Amino acid sequence: MTVVIVGGGWAGCSAAYAAAVAGADTVIIEKTDMLLGTGLVGGIMRNNGRLTAMEEMRELGAGNFLKPIEQSATHHNIDFPGHRHAMLYDVTRIEPLIKMALRTAGVKLKLQKRMAAVSSSNGFITGIKTGDGEHIKGDVFIDCTGTAGPSQYCTLYGSGCAMCILRCPTFGPRTSLTAKAGITEITAGEGFPQFEAMSGSCKLEKKSISTALVAKLERDGVLVIPLPEILHASSKLDRKACQQYSLPEFAENLVFLDTGHAKLMAPYFPLEILRTLKGLEDARYADPYSGGMGNSVRFMAMAPCNDSLVVSGALNLLCAGEKTGLLVGHTEAIVTGFLAGHNAVRMLAGSELLVLPPELACGDIISFMHREMKTPEGISNKYTFSGSVYFQRMQERGLYTTDMAQIRERVARTGLAGVFNRSII
Repeated sequence: MTVVIVGGGWAGCSAAYAAAVAGADTVIIEKTDMLLGTGLVGGIMRNNGRLTAMEEMRELGAGNFLKPIEQSATHHNIDFPGHRHAMLYDVTRIEPLIKMALRTAGVKLKLQKRMAAVSSSNGFITGIKTGDGEHIKGDVFIDCTGTAGPSQYCTLYGSGCAMCILRCPTFGPRTSLTAKAGITEITAGEGFPQFEAMSGSCKLEKKSISTALVAKLERDGVLVIPLPEILHASSKLDRKACQQYSLPEFAENLVFLDTGHAKLMAPYFPLEILRTLKGLEDARYADPYSGGMGNSVRFMAMAPCNDSLVVSGALNLLCAGEKTGLLVGHTEAIVTGFLAGHNAVRMLAGSELLVLPPELACGDIISFMHREMKTPEGISNKYTFSGSVYFQRMQERGLYTTDMAQIRERVARTGLAGVFNRSII
């Protein structure tokens, strides 16, 4: 029995790992030549409530998947504006480590396989046809295709194609498994606000920055450069998908994080202005190449799903990551990926599907986000463990903690300790 995952970002990799551990033959179809998607330029984990969520996942049985991330970490317990105890992983090293972990778990990887069509029968998806003519059959499918792009949306809502890590001009625009299956997605437009947003950061080549700035960045993990008041760009804050970084400090300063590149916590910054600042006279963007203009536009189309992440409209389709709704971040993708992958195997076994309980932050964020998306105000927000409206809720409900013993006890009380590390079939 086979679980087929379309999309190899953090959500897809997590779903595949969880499904393989639970006992299913597992396949990832990824249209590009690398895994992890935006995780290749992300690099931030354990900031604010993400620490709690990551430790919950460890207690739920995802610890072996988290090890490669921690192995590639270059900085621990980093504080930067509005955020505490962050872990920064090296985006230049992470992908091979995750690829090895997946292959060790028995996951089959099909890279540079672009989904072209979906076949179905009596409400069940039966297979996927790729652009090169291969037919891939499966028993349960998981949509992890994300919500960024394609290029025409980056032109319509942004500044055109920024040549970001998604590389649509090379590998083609995003294709949605949910949409290919004939299911109506949740999109901006009639009845909904325009909830598209730009990615929250861009990256500079370290070699293009002064050695003094690089030395400080690599020593501390964070570098904050105050901007002259004339360069304060508060209007950019509203464009960010990552609302946890939409704080005044990110408009009043250049905030860099050391993630292998020099990660600039702004959706874009004009290169000619950047080069007027001391130490940045020779600055050059590593991602996206058009970093002075804009970045990938997100949240174009989401799947209608429930709290077990089953997609309405097909009997054997689940989703994870941004496809589940207005969730932002790698940790959030890993949480939903594990749940979708695990539930895919439960579906194969004919078992009751798992809904993570609201006593856990990992369960509460899913149910809360789904409820809020049904309201006019809620659908205009983004939801993340690390800031904005959900981190505030975490604190109000007492879900945010850095006490490992408390997290261990919390998970144990649910009876779900180790659930993601058990074979089902």
